[in-house]
Amino acid sequence: MEGIARFKRPTIERNKNYMKKGLLFGGIIALTGAISAQITPDVTAWLQDTVSTGTYYMQNNSTPIANNILVNCQRVEYSTTSVYVTTQGVPSYPTGPFLDGNPSQASAQNAIYQIPRSPVQNTGTLQSTVGGNIGVFVNGVSLFDYRDGVAWNPNTNALCGGPGNPRCPGGPMATMDWNRDAIPAEMAGFDCSKGHPAMGNYHHHQNPSAFNLDKVVLSNICNLYAANGLYMIDSTVHSPLIGFAYDGFPIYGAYAFADTNGSGGITRMKPGYSLRNITTRTTSPTGGTVLSGPAVNSTYFLGYFREDYAFNATAATDVLDEHNGRFCVTPEYPNGTYAYFAAVDSNWNSAYPYAVGPTFYGTYADRKITSITEPTTRFIPAATGISNANLKEYKISIYPNPASELIAIQIGSLVKGDVTIRLIDASGKVVDQTVVKKGSSIAYFDIQTVYSGIYFVQFSLQNGEKLTEKVIVNRD
Repeated sequence: MEGIARFKRPTIERNKNYMKKGLLFGGIIALTGAISAQITPDVTAWLQDTVSTGTYYMQNNSTPIANNILVNCQRVEYSTTSVYVTTQGVPSYPTGPFLDGNPSQASAQNAIYQIPRSPVQNTGTLQSTVGGNIGVFVNGVSLFDYRDGVAWNPNTNALCGGPGNPRCPGGPMATMDWNRDAIPAEMAGFDCSKGHPAMGNYHHHQNPSAFNLDKVVLSNICNLYAANGLYMIDSTVHSPLIGFAYDGFPIYGAYAFADTNGSGGITRMKPGYSLRNITTRTTSPTGGTVLSGPAVNSTYFLGYFREDYAFNATAATDVLDEHNGRFCVTPEYPNGTYAYFAAVDSNWNSAYPYAVGPTFYGTYADRKITSITEPTTRFIPAATGISNANLKEYKISIYPNPASELIAIQIGSLVKGDVTIRLIDASGKVVDQTVVKKGSSIAYFDIQTVYSGIYFVQFSLQNGEKLTEKVIVNRD
């Protein structure tokens, strides 16, 4: 076990901290629909919602604004060979603001993704990941690879591509010898959930867990604009299935069984890439001569470009291969599958190559289609959208307790069914109510107008199960 997440509470009002830094314990909540034995995880994993709509933040306004766009996935269909996912590509957690000047907001994508159900290893020429979508998270949000479309032009000795730079030779998505890594370069433009839009296409390049849940917090955006992410990291359990790559193979979070046969306890999956020991950029990661990039310095630090990393093969079962995956047993695939992992370092900060890449294990194709042209069966989860697991077994954290101005509630791992949360006073009166939507994990109660005393936080699942925890409000 590598410890617990340090959770920096966001403010209720912009630029005002109501709470001190504290600890919320990671956990897992298993809220899954009733699943037919004949239906596989590539069908059941998607978070479906045909009612809820999303929200976003504008800079200098910490109140979420409704965008009236349906969140998560609206429809899942399947045939023998394919799963079809219809989605607007907008998450249930708030998006924005994007403080690097990005004028875009998450917008409806009207997308249908066709994911192959029986993916196979590509035994021919490996296919590199591409600019734009390379996968889809279970909430319908797009996955991008490491790049941001900016590279080094050796002819001008300057950056090319992207906003404010000249066009790169070969076009906006041309692969150059030195290609910028979006994670460090665009840090200022990511929201609390580590995502941002490209012309409206909201996406993650990396593990979609909120910045303020990392052990070492690299961005204070969550302190200014309350949000969360798709799930929270938990070092004590196998990570949830969080998406599928365009080659059809599943994507998990950062923790898994130490051994590929499903034994050995839970450990962090380590990327097989590490920074090269270079001060000049004159060779490729494999040692070949390339056109020179900028010298390593404070502006173009080591890790600024993808080619600053090199792959180091190892036999260790918890170190990922050159595609950022491995063949292993997972909870959803007890007979084993090839799977990618959203890699993080020991501080839970995103680690290159982040999710998939720089090459695919399987066969890549553009999976976004305009229509479904074969007979399909629609998958509709059971009405409760949850399992019969005991609510008391879920790891739920309430912080602080006692509280004075804000109560934060964290539900661990990937929430697959809505959880209603009520704040109840000692007489049984409901003081406030909120919902943790599927595909999100954090809720807040503003208690600035609540009297001191004993209160109860009640959690209710869609099947009627309830759990109540006591919390003390101290306004003195």
